[in-house]
Amino acid sequence: MKYMADEYVARDPRTGKIIHQRQKSAEMDIRSLQPTSGAWERIPIFEILELAEGKIETLELSLTNGGGFVKRTDGIRALSRVYENSIPKAHELLLEALDDDETEIRIAALEVMPIFSLKLHTDLMIYLSDRLQDKDNNVRKVAMQALQKMSPIFPSGCEDILRRELRNEDKNHRKSAFEALKLTSIAWPETGCLHIDELIREDDVDLRRRGSKILKNIASKGGPSGWDLIGWSLEDEDPQVRRNAAQCLVTLTNSEPRIALILVEHALNDDDTIVRNSVIRAMKKLDMQSPRVTDMILRGARSRDLNLRTACIGQLSIILTGDKLRENAAELLRQETDPKLRKRLTALSIDIELDGTESEKNRFLAPVEKVNEVNDDELNIKIKQDEPKGEHDKRKASRPKPEDLR
Repeated sequence: MKYMADEYVARDPRTGKIIHQRQKSAEMDIRSLQPTSGAWERIPIFEILELAEGKIETLELSLTNGGGFVKRTDGIRALSRVYENSIPKAHELLLEALDDDETEIRIAALEVMPIFSLKLHTDLMIYLSDRLQDKDNNVRKVAMQALQKMSPIFPSGCEDILRRELRNEDKNHRKSAFEALKLTSIAWPETGCLHIDELIREDDVDLRRRGSKILKNIASKGGPSGWDLIGWSLEDEDPQVRRNAAQCLVTLTNSEPRIALILVEHALNDDDTIVRNSVIRAMKKLDMQSPRVTDMILRGARSRDLNLRTACIGQLSIILTGDKLRENAAELLRQETDPKLRKRLTALSIDIELDGTESEKNRFLAPVEKVNEVNDDELNIKIKQDEPKGEHDKRKASRPKPEDLR
């Protein structure tokens, strides 16, 4: 009987609804899921199960297979290579190896777990969860690597494990878990939003900071949920959380300019300079023809922050023209104290065509048509060409001869 592995469907653990994936699993490079290259790749397929089970203590490879010796750990790493009808038996051996007393056996099983999970993933998450709490530090380290590889493949299956690891007091576990969340958010934005939604509500500022840092991975694909998370993070009491959220604004101007405008307006007067700088970068990418953008820039031109005023005043000639530009520039000039900005506003508030210097006014005058100079010979040739045929000879004959003048 031919064995077929069940196709995995990611679902939101709260609602049971299918989670939409950003990219298809088929596009994944499965080579990254495999154990490190080694002798296990050269074990004959029909020898893998007996070696992994321990029935064969060591196996000598033929010269055609590269020679050398392999042992049980190599057989375990090769379990994903077995024939399709041997997958159930290989799965059974893998679960036993994940719970083995020997550290090397557990590590080998963890290394093959990500690639084997594509064939049959039943119960693997339970064992992964246990190994993340293993007493041996090396086993936990490999388990963390396995979580980073498997969480983007099985987001709902790893959801509880990831939630626990994200809040682990051990800094290595926490760092590894957030890397796993980052990778998961890229492949499954909805799952990323689910975890970040919980993290930015935590009292632990480190969790909020780390969670808000992942917002940039879901900014363009997270949809309304992602926009809400960015907006809430922009209101956080911690400046670093707001800075992380503000870095998403430029991305939003490209994918969702309408939402970006709302968030930029909200964060325009933030107390933190770094946040305002991110807002300025995003503001310059907005549609300058929008009345809301015009109002926002005029308000920013009155800000107490010099960088914001400079940026907004620099946009005045883009959003306004003619009398409106001069009137607003003159009004801003009355309260501006910075010398450079005063000089800029002064230039914008003057109608050079009417109030400028003579040289400035002359720039608007139409240029005088150029008159070409010609000499007498060229003039005679021109006259000759323009006269009717024979007229030149008649006029020449009527002229007095030199001897008649004596």
